Amino acid sequence: MSRLCEICGKKTSFGNNVSHSHKKTRRIFKPNIHKTRVEYEGQVKTMNICTGCLSSGNVKKIV
Repeated sequence: MSRLCEICGKKTSFGNNVSHSHKKTRRIFKPNIHKTRVEYEGQVKTMNICTGCLSSGNVKKIV
């Protein structure tokens, strides 16, 4: 499954781990993506949606 929200476009981002000695190593921030059946723009689709879009009400989840 791709790490991309089909509603807001949230995707994997990169940053640094910073140790106590301030040494920096690269790390990955992954969004919380779920494959969900939703009603979006009048159609029922299975989409990859981040939990932020689900909880904010940007889409309506089909139960």
